[in-house]
Amino acid sequence: MSNAIDLNSQHNDPTFATVWQELTWRGLVHVSTDEQALERALSEETVTYYCGFDPTAASLHLGHLVQLLLMRRLQLAGHHPIGLVGGSTGLIGDPRQTSERVLNSRETVAEWVGSLREQIHRFLSFEGDNAAVMVNNLDWTAPMSAIDFLREIGKHFRVGTMIKKEIVAKRLNSEEGISYTEFSYQVLQGLDYLYLYRDHGCTLQTGGSDQWGNLTSGTELIRKVEGAAVHAIGTPLITNSDGTKFGKSEGNAVWLDPELTSPYAFYQFWLNTADADVVDRLKVFTFLTRARIEELAQQVRDAPFRREAQKVLAWEVCTLVHGTAATEQAVAASEAVFGKGELAGLDEPTLAAVAAELPSVVVGREELSVVDLLVATGLAESRSAARRTLKEGGASVNKARIEGEDAVIDPEQLLHGRYALLRRGKKHLAAVVVEH
Repeated sequence: MSNAIDLNSQHNDPTFATVWQELTWRGLVHVSTDEQALERALSEETVTYYCGFDPTAASLHLGHLVQLLLMRRLQLAGHHPIGLVGGSTGLIGDPRQTSERVLNSRETVAEWVGSLREQIHRFLSFEGDNAAVMVNNLDWTAPMSAIDFLREIGKHFRVGTMIKKEIVAKRLNSEEGISYTEFSYQVLQGLDYLYLYRDHGCTLQTGGSDQWGNLTSGTELIRKVEGAAVHAIGTPLITNSDGTKFGKSEGNAVWLDPELTSPYAFYQFWLNTADADVVDRLKVFTFLTRARIEELAQQVRDAPFRREAQKVLAWEVCTLVHGTAATEQAVAASEAVFGKGELAGLDEPTLAAVAAELPSVVVGREELSVVDLLVATGLAESRSAARRTLKEGGASVNKARIEGEDAVIDPEQLLHGRYALLRRGKKHLAAVVVEH
């Protein structure tokens, strides 16, 4: 992942009197500790805050992006961020709604720690008076013995309180139950906050509202051990207007790593945002001002068919994550595939990403019969239907109309020697990938 983000292009909206007002307007505060005290601290003091990211995969995804952008907004307001990658908590895994996590090897987790550190590093500034700090909780948990952990930390947690945490209660009532390993995760996260409070003066933790039980384990531990009041913010879980989980499509996350989710696929994801969701997405995932977002909201109401808000959203978020050059390629690909742009100008990685997003088929050079390809890609139900489409002039390859029932794709037509975009009618598309 390249370091393409221009941190200087990000600004908090000056029309808000305080960063807290901006966070609440953007819908980023679902739950928090003492709201008035927190607003006062963020307005009158310089707050050190942290968010933790566990290496349970090789990349962060859109849920993490909410936290990264929240951290950046607070840093722009003058506060000190700490990015925590959980080298120890990643070996455990926080409890999931459904079942026990599969524990990854120490070598895998260590590798993923490095990947996540690199991703987090790109969203924060590590220079200036409020430079960000990066930490790994393995540094303070690994030297601690089990006896010390139980005596110094575990004694401050009450099992009755722990089993009332929402996710723990759900798992306890499930058929599989919950292991002691995952049950103890909240104690480890509480330890993180205590350590950062003691060593860095950290007084605020952010995270998703589904992590609220883990967030408050830290605030309670610090209250009991240090007699201090510290804060937590839980951001809302982002869902679509139809109630479906945001960022999931048939069980696949939208990753920030371009090797896992290409810039083209990433751009298309945002471009396909529903009208009912686009304004909320602009608030959460962009640094556009309130005035600009309200202007786009009016365009959604007046001319939704132009999809101007979606285009701005896709551009803004894609440039934040992948940089301007990759986003320009994604826009060019989108125009080439769905608009009047030229396919020939697309580079091979972008064409591969396009093919991955469309119904596609991989064939040999001797299998380029258009009739067969229409059937193989699902653009035609049968060979007779495919022939009828060709007879009526309703098929094209790379935007060039194909005629004749015996038509074959000329290898010279292949883009980069192996890609063809097959179209039936105006809206039905598929990709043909020829084996080397």
